[in-house]
Parts: sequence; C-alpha cells; structure tokens
Amino acid sequence: MKEKSFETSLTELESIIKELESGNIPLDDAINKYTEAMKLVKNAQDKLENATTQVNKILKENGELENFTIEEEGV
Repeated sequence: MKEKSFETSLTELESIIKELESGNIPLDDAINKYTEAMKLVKNAQDKLENATTQVNKILKENGELENFTIEEEGV
C-alpha cells in the first residue's frame, strides 16, 4: 500500500471531519471514520516531524549534513 502524501491526508481528514460534524452518520460508521481520522493525523504528524528534522539540517561545505543551530550573542 502506497503511503499517502501530507496533502492527501489533510484533504481526507477535512472530509471526515465534515461528515462527523454533520451528525447524519450512524454510530458504527462514526467510530470507523474517527479511527481513520486518527490514522491520518498520525501520518500527517509523522511527515511534519520528518520535514522539520530535514529543514533543521544544514549542508556543510564538505557535503555532510549537520544540525542547524543559531548561536545567540549575549545569552
């Protein structure tokens, strides 16, 4: 099974939220939709964490990646 993109996960999550908010969904279906929504949230959260990790790295002159830190003066 192909992993969903961040954008696809958000779109599907928005759709599920609208269905649940409508109140016109049987309880069993609502539980299944809620479970699916939690999986989509986890997928999106994992992707954001991965993206943050990648963005917080800086490419050194020798081609190695290094964690990016900002050194503040006077702190």
